[in-house]
Amino acid sequence: MRVDVNGRPFEEEPRPGQCLRTYLRERGWFGVKKGCDAGDCGACTVHVDGEPVHSCLYPAFRADGRSVTTVEGLATPDGELHPVQRKFLDAQGFQCGFCTAGFMMTTAALDDGQLADLPRAFKGNLCRCTGYRAIEDAVRGVRHAEAPDSGESVGRNLPAPAGPQVVTGTARYTFDIDVPGLLHMKLLRSPHAHARITAVDTSAALRVPGVHAVLTHHDAPERHFSTARHERATEDPDDTRVLDDTVRYIGQRVAAVVADSEAAAEEGCRRVEVTYEVLPAVLDPEEAMRPGAPVVHDKDAATARISRPYDNVVGEAHGEIGDVEAGFAEADEVYEGVYRTQRVQHASLETHGAVAWLEDGDRLHVRSSTQTPFLTRRALCALYDLPHDRVRVVAGRVGGGFGGKQEMLVEDVVALAVLRLRRPVKLEYTRAEQFHGATTRHPFTIRVKAGARLDGRLTALQLRVVSDTGAYGNHGPAVMFHSVGESMAVYRAPHKKVDAFSVYTHTVPAGAFRGYGLGQVMFATESALDELARRLGMDSLEFKARNVIGPDEPMVTADGEEEDLHIASYGLDQCLGIVRRAEAQPADAVGEPAPDGWLVGEGAALAMIATGPPGGHIADVKAALLPDGTFDLAVGTAEFGNGTTTVHRQIAAGELGTTVDRITVRQSDTDIVRHDTGAFASTGVVVAGKATLRASRALADLLLDFAAAHLRTDRSGCRLTEEAVLHPGGRLPLKEMYDAARAVGVSFASDGHFGGTPRSVAFNAQWFRLAVDPGTGEIRILRSVHAADAGTVMNPMQCRGQIEGGIAQGLGATLFENVRIDAHGAVETAAFRRYRLPQYADVPRTEVHFMETADAIGPLGAKSMSESPFNPVAPAFANALRDATGVRFTRLPLTRDRVWLALREAGVGVTDRSRTEQRGPGSSP
Repeated sequence: MRVDVNGRPFEEEPRPGQCLRTYLRERGWFGVKKGCDAGDCGACTVHVDGEPVHSCLYPAFRADGRSVTTVEGLATPDGELHPVQRKFLDAQGFQCGFCTAGFMMTTAALDDGQLADLPRAFKGNLCRCTGYRAIEDAVRGVRHAEAPDSGESVGRNLPAPAGPQVVTGTARYTFDIDVPGLLHMKLLRSPHAHARITAVDTSAALRVPGVHAVLTHHDAPERHFSTARHERATEDPDDTRVLDDTVRYIGQRVAAVVADSEAAAEEGCRRVEVTYEVLPAVLDPEEAMRPGAPVVHDKDAATARISRPYDNVVGEAHGEIGDVEAGFAEADEVYEGVYRTQRVQHASLETHGAVAWLEDGDRLHVRSSTQTPFLTRRALCALYDLPHDRVRVVAGRVGGGFGGKQEMLVEDVVALAVLRLRRPVKLEYTRAEQFHGATTRHPFTIRVKAGARLDGRLTALQLRVVSDTGAYGNHGPAVMFHSVGESMAVYRAPHKKVDAFSVYTHTVPAGAFRGYGLGQVMFATESALDELARRLGMDSLEFKARNVIGPDEPMVTADGEEEDLHIASYGLDQCLGIVRRAEAQPADAVGEPAPDGWLVGEGAALAMIATGPPGGHIADVKAALLPDGTFDLAVGTAEFGNGTTTVHRQIAAGELGTTVDRITVRQSDTDIVRHDTGAFASTGVVVAGKATLRASRALADLLLDFAAAHLRTDRSGCRLTEEAVLHPGGRLPLKEMYDAARAVGVSFASDGHFGGTPRSVAFNAQWFRLAVDPGTGEIRILRSVHAADAGTVMNPMQCRGQIEGGIAQGLGATLFENVRIDAHGAVETAAFRRYRLPQYADVPRTEVHFMETADAIGPLGAKSMSESPFNPVAPAFANALRDATGVRFTRLPLTRDRVWLALREAGVGVTDRSRTEQRGPGSSP
C-alpha cells in the first residue's frame, strides 16, 4: 500500500479491518480525532483526493494510491494558515476545540452552493460546546478576536492562547502523544443489573496472544471510595471498589484485560468466563424506597456515609421555615404539580480515558481527560497507599467536560494495571462505553406546591424532590442538596418546606452535570410559578418580579439562611428588564415569522446559581519573571473550552503592566502548584482567577520594590510597563532586573491563594418566542433572548460562547436528549445516532445581553457564567409552549411526538385556537 498523507508518502500496510482514522493517528497525525466510532460526529473528517470523508468509517486499504489531507496539511509548508483556519481563529470558532478540525475539513471542501446551506452542509458534524453560532461566524468570515499586543487586557475579546494549535491540529489532547511500549486496556462489563460474582476463570483470556494480564476483584484493593471528586471527600458516600465482586448495573466493569493491542484486549474480554448469581433489581427510585425493595448497598451507614442503606436512600434533606400549611391557607390561589426530568448524557466529544506509566523507576505518571487532576492524585494516593510525591497527574487539553469529568472513572483501574505490570497502559472509552459506563445527569421527580395572594405575593413554597442517583452515590447527596438551594432562595416566601431524597437504583450512575441539580428543580419551580401567575390573572414576569430576592436580602432556603452565600452584585432586575423589552417588541419586527396556522407563544424563566460548592474550592497560582523578561503563570485549573486560560493571562497582564502575549501559562499539572480543587462549580475565573490576581499583584510589588531600590528612588514613582519598570529618573528593563536579582540571590516569583468562603451568586434570564404546528407537534424557535449577570465580563467573546453553548445544551435536554433505560436496566441509546444531540440546524442564534454589574467578591468584579445559562432554558421553553397551546407540559424532553399527542388529547386543532384559550389553567400531560 502507498498513500500520501499531507504530501508525505507512507507504505506501511494497514492491519486487517483497520480504519483510516487509526491508521493516520498511529503515524502521528493527531489532529484526526476519535469522537464516536460510527461516523456520527465528524471529528475525524479528512480529505481523500479532495473529498471529505469520516475516516472512522473509511477502510484504510481504500486509501491505497490516494492523497489524504488532514487538518495538519491545510496550512502551507511554510506555515501560512489556510483561509478556513484563519477564519476559525479570527472568529474564535471553537471552545474545547475537539470538533474543530472536523468542522474545518468539512468547510474547506464546500462550494458556494453548499456554503449557502450550512444546516445541510454540517449535518455530519457535531459540536457540544459552542452552540454553533461561533462556527457559523467563522465560516462567514466574521472577526471577533482582537490583537493581543495593545490596549487594556481585561474586557477585551482576546483570543485563546492555544488557538493557533487548535486550528492547526497540533493542540495535544489526552491521547495525542506517543508512549513507547504502550499496553492497551479493555473492560469486561456486567450483563446484569444486579448480581454476585461467584467465580471468574481467566485462563482462556490469558492464552490469547498479546494478553499480559486479566485483573478482577481479586486484584483490586478492598477499600471503598467515591468516584466523585470534591475538596471534602466526605461529601460523597464510599460505596465503590475498583473492581467489585457484586455488580449493581448493566455496564459495570467486571474485569480489565491488558494486552499489546486493543484487538487482543477485546478478544481477552470475550474469553473471560464469569459465573453470576443473579439478584433482584430495582430500577425506579420510588419503588426503591418502599419496604421490601432490593437493597443496592448493604453497607454500614456511618462508615460509608449513606443515609439509610436499607431504604436505598443515599442522602436526604428535610427542612421547613414558618408553617407551609398555614401559608397555603393564607393563599387566594394554590398550584400543585409533578414535574419529571430525564437522564442526559454529557456527550463530550473526547471520551473518558487515561494513559499512565512509571517515571524515574517508581513514580506514577497519569495523563487523563479530567477536570480535577489534584483531587484525582489525592484519591489515587489514598487508594494505593502512595505518598503524594510518588504520583503526578496531568491533564492535556480536555475535549469537553460539563461536569462529567469531575469523576475518577478510569484512572484508578489504569493505575492498578501500571503498578502491577510496571508498563505504560492506556484505557480509552468507546462512545458506547460513555453511555453505559460513565455517568449521566440525575433524573428528578419534583412535586411543587406554591400559594399566593391576589396581590401577587407568595405565601408558601413547598418541594418534594426524588433524585435517581443510579447504582452509586457519586455526587448524589451534593446534587440533591444543591438542587433545592438557589432554586428556592431566589424567591421570597414566609413559609418554605423541602423534603428531598437521593435514591439508589440498579441503573447507570448519575453524576455532576452543568447546573448540578438546579436545572431540574428550576424547570419545576419556574413552570409552577408561571402557572400560578396565570391562575391569578397576572403577567408572569410581573408576578416573579414581585417575589424575587432583592439586592440586600439574605438568601433563605427551607433550612434557613445560606450564611456563606452573598449577593455581592445584583443584576437580576436588569435581566428581567431585558426580557420585558423583548416581550414588548412587535413580533413582526424582530425574529422569524411564524408559519400560517401555527400557534405562537412567549415565555421566560430566571435562575440564580452560586459559585463554588459549600465544601470549599481552593486554588493556588504561581507567577514568576523569566530570564528573557517575560512572565510564567502556573495554574492548576484545567482548560476544556471554559476559556479560563485566556482570562488568567488577561488578569495577570493587567496587574503586571504587560500584554498577554508576554505571559506563558502552564496548567493542569500536579507538579507545578501546591493545589487546585478543579475546574468545576463555576470557579475557573472566580476562584482560580482570584488566586491569579493575588499572585500577579504580589509579583508586581516585588518588581516595583526591587526597581525602586535599584534606581535609588521612591517606589511610588515606579510604573510597570510591557518590558520595563519606568521612573522619571530611569528605565530598568525586566530582563536586566532578572539578571540583577539573580546575582544577589533574589527570585522574582510569588504565590497566590484563594478559596473557601464567601461565595457569590450570578443571575440569568431566558426568553423564547415559539411557533407550534398543532397538526404535527413540530416546534420552531422564532426568537431567543438571554440576559446574563456575569459581573465584569473579562472576555465578552468567550463569555458569550459559554452562554451560547449552555443554551444549546439546555435546548438539547429540553427537546430530545434522553438516555433511555430498558425494562432490564440496560441503556438503549448507546450511540449518537440513537441519542439525539443538537445539530447545527437545531440551534437558533440567541441575542445575548450582559448586565452592568461588578462583583465585590470575584476578581476585578467578575463572577461565574459557565453553568448558569443552562438552567432557565427548559422552563422558559415550557412556559412559551404553554402560552402557545394552553397545555402545561410537565415532563422532559418535549419531543415532537409527545407534544403532538398532548395537543391531540387536549383537542387543540390546526385552525381552532379558541379551544386552547377556553381550556383555562392548562393540563399536565
